[in-house]
Amino acid sequence: MTGTIDRVRAFNRRWTELLGLLDQGLLQTSHSLTEARVIFELAQRPVTGRSELRDRLGIDASYLTRVLTRLEERGLVTTTPSTVDGRALDLALTPTGQAAFAQLDERSREQIAALISPLSANQNRDLVEAMGVISLLLRPERADRSISIRGLRPGDLGWVVERHGAVYFDEFGWNTDFEALIGTIVADYHSNHKPDRENAWIAEVDGARAGCVFCCERDGTTAQLRILLVEPWARGLQIGSRLVDECVTFARSVGYASITLWTNDVLAAARRIYVAAGFRLVDEERHHSFDHDLTGQNWTLELT
Repeated sequence: MTGTIDRVRAFNRRWTELLGLLDQGLLQTSHSLTEARVIFELAQRPVTGRSELRDRLGIDASYLTRVLTRLEERGLVTTTPSTVDGRALDLALTPTGQAAFAQLDERSREQIAALISPLSANQNRDLVEAMGVISLLLRPERADRSISIRGLRPGDLGWVVERHGAVYFDEFGWNTDFEALIGTIVADYHSNHKPDRENAWIAEVDGARAGCVFCCERDGTTAQLRILLVEPWARGLQIGSRLVDECVTFARSVGYASITLWTNDVLAAARRIYVAAGFRLVDEERHHSFDHDLTGQNWTLELT
C-alpha cells in the first residue's frame, strides 16, 4: 500500500507540473484552475443549477460562492432565479464568458496536442487506455461511460492471454497452466481462422479494453463460445451480456444450429450470463486443472 501511495503522489506532482497547474493563471490566462473548471462546466449546457454545479464538482459551497462572485464581477457569469424552483439559482455564461471558454478550450487542446505529439499511434492508444483504467478504478460510480464492442486489432491477442492469466490468478489462484491454455486457444484461432465462420470481439470502456469473447467453429453445425472475460473494474456494466449476445448473434447469422461452451462451476457470474442468454447445462465432470480441484460444465444453446 505504501508503495502505491508514493507512486500516485509522485504521478500527481509530475502531472501538475506538465500541465502548468501551479501557475498563477491557467494556460496563460487570468483564470485560476478552479475558475477555469467552473467555466468549462457552465459551457456544457445553456443553463446549470447552482446546486447541480456544486455536486458535479464536489466543491465546498462557500468556496464555490466566492469563485462565482469573482466570475460575475468580471462579467463572465450571470445568475438568475430557477424557473423550476424559486428558492434555487441558475447559472449561465455571458457572451464574455463564452469567449473565455473558447480561449481556454483552444489553448488546452493545443497544450495536449503538443504534449502527445512525440508519441506513436501505439503509445497514444496506451495512454488513452491507461487513463481510462485509472478513472474507472478510482471513480467506479461514474455514469457517463462510453462502452463499445469492436473486432480484434493488433496487440489484442497478447492482451487476451495476459489478462486471463492475471485475472484468474488474482480471483481464483489458478496457476500459469491456465494462461498457457488461453495462449493455445488464441494461437489456434489465429492460425486456423475461418473468417466466414469465426469471429472475436473486444469490449472497451472509455477507450480501455474491458473484456473479450471468441466465437469458434466446433464442427459444421456447432459454434463454440470461448474465453469470455470482463475486467473486474468493468463488471456491473452489462459488458459480459453484450459480448455473449454478440457471439450468439454472429453464430446464428452464419448458419450454426447450436452454440456450446465449457466453463467451471466456480465462475458463478459468467454462469448467470449464460443462463440469461438461454444456455442450458448439458453435463458436468470433476477434474483437477490449474492446480485446483474443479467441476467443469458443458452448456449449449439451440439457435434454430
